[in-house]
Amino acid sequence: MTRLVTTPAAPSPLALMAGQVDCETFTFPTGAHIFSRGRTADAIYAVRRGIVELVDEQGSRLCYRSGELFSYQEIIWRQMAFLNDAIARTPVEVLRLERLRFLNLLHNHPTLAVMLLGQQHDRLREQRTSGTCCY
Repeated sequence: MTRLVTTPAAPSPLALMAGQVDCETFTFPTGAHIFSRGRTADAIYAVRRGIVELVDEQGSRLCYRSGELFSYQEIIWRQMAFLNDAIARTPVEVLRLERLRFLNLLHNHPTLAVMLLGQQHDRLREQRTSGTCCY
């Protein structure tokens, strides 16, 4: 008799972030600004529910959906300020984790970086295929 051994699935980036003691949860109505371009980039955000749109200074738009993390580029690349406006396009629930806590999370879960790269790859592939913003 053979025995099937399964390994537990790796927790999602959202689950890893939500599991942090200092992770904060916020809700915003449609049209609310989550953060504005130029504000100090001191935290990473994740969409738990809804759609968040990032708008850069040229007006380019990029949407993030449930389960996706955003603003990590500014944190990882050590930008001093957010490069985009983050706007709730639907009622949203977002998670917020301070920069140092996020870097500690990356240190303790190095596969998180691979998951974020995979998320970015999927987003770029979808945009290239559709030729539009990712909603």
